[in-house]
Amino acid sequence: MSTYYLEDFAVDQAFQSGGRTITEADLTFFSMVSGDWNPLHVDAEFAKTTRFGQRVVHGALGIAISTGMLHELGIFHDSVIAMLGLRNWNFLAPLFVNDTIHLKLTITSVDLGKSGNSGKLGRRFQLINQHGEVVQEGESDVLVLTHQGAEKRKK
Repeated sequence: MSTYYLEDFAVDQAFQSGGRTITEADLTFFSMVSGDWNPLHVDAEFAKTTRFGQRVVHGALGIAISTGMLHELGIFHDSVIAMLGLRNWNFLAPLFVNDTIHLKLTITSVDLGKSGNSGKLGRRFQLINQHGEVVQEGESDVLVLTHQGAEKRKK
């Protein structure tokens, strides 16, 4: 897919990533990077006693995978300036090792900046598992170049 600039987006436009299966290594590496060794994530025997009956993958790993899947789409490759934050992120269902997930990204707003070189794009993220369930969702605004802004950047 090629880079999109601000003018190439429209409200309700949607994009979908390919799938990715969450592995045992993903869970272990995220525990190491984050320092979160909660037994719910890493102790199989303890996790059997919980309402989930198995280890639950860190919710924050779902956010990280979502941003990686966003990169896979390729639509922001040359146009992104900065992610402005995440808000209203909800964990609706657990993620487990061996779940296969994909990202649905929907554009919620397109606002041209004063300079005409960039603007703010509103986005809704939905992380969907192999059963078609939305397991996580949230919103994120991003600053994106316009075609004019990209031309000025090249000079």
